[in-house]
Amino acid sequence: MQNEDGVNVDLYVPRKCSWTSRLMGAKEHASVQINVGNVDPVTGLATGDATTFCLGGYIRFKSEGDMALTELVRKKDAEALLA
Repeated sequence: MQNEDGVNVDLYVPRKCSWTSRLMGAKEHASVQINVGNVDPVTGLATGDATTFCLGGYIRFKSEGDMALTELVRKKDAEALLA
């Protein structure tokens, strides 16, 4: 919930899996949050900022975490090249 100034006032904001869009509960200890560094396409140097991806325990349990992260990064890279 946000107040009149647009500031988030909730005590707990649940995360969402970037691959399945499932909500991850507070007690889900199998989930991971991975920061992938952004790279300048012209120079090939790191820009200093990162893109965050969350993967739920369900994806990791099914041994699809590597494939999911690869596809998420590939989609994000394609969006960045088009923009």
